[in-house]
Amino acid sequence: MIKKSDGHRLVVTYSDKRAKKDAHNRHRGIRNLRRRTRSGRLTKQSINNRGYNKFLTIQGEASIFIDEGKIREDERWDGLKGYVTNTRFSVRKVADNYVHLWQIEKAFRISKTDLRVRPIYHYKRQRIEAHICVAFVAYTIYKELEYLLKQQGILMSPKRAAELTHTMYELEYTLPQSKKKEKILLKMDDEQQVLYNAIYR
Repeated sequence: MIKKSDGHRLVVTYSDKRAKKDAHNRHRGIRNLRRRTRSGRLTKQSINNRGYNKFLTIQGEASIFIDEGKIREDERWDGLKGYVTNTRFSVRKVADNYVHLWQIEKAFRISKTDLRVRPIYHYKRQRIEAHICVAFVAYTIYKELEYLLKQQGILMSPKRAAELTHTMYELEYTLPQSKKKEKILLKMDDEQQVLYNAIYR
């Protein structure tokens, strides 16, 4: 851990699993580079692309070769991951929170696609806030349904569950004698029945 003058900290962690993944990805990228350099199909456009082209050294206009020194230097960083934070969390907690970053990214993705939080066509602040509030409540229900399905071991996504409800119908009728209103669900298919049992059991 390195403390910076602006109150931030640089937290560095090491993982054997990450080291193996880094080495595997580098070997695969360099293998492709070696193949392309031998074939002479390495163009200026491909050199400018992101990836493992950082290991290439260009001399003059046409002399291109793989810099083995850069590869060895890159190997020294295998398994290391740095995080800049202004929190007071422990090193382990900072790293653990970053591991779950994909869940935050997934939440934004679901909000923009499945729940359609964007685009927003409102102009008044009150309506914009109401729009976002509705989307947030919808996402809360989405996550609760996801948890319920997972807890009961049902291999069904919340999106699929929502699609099934589009063809689930309830009939309301009044008995002629008692004048009492009754409700009954119309026959469901097997998948719909599984969903219904999971929610109302």
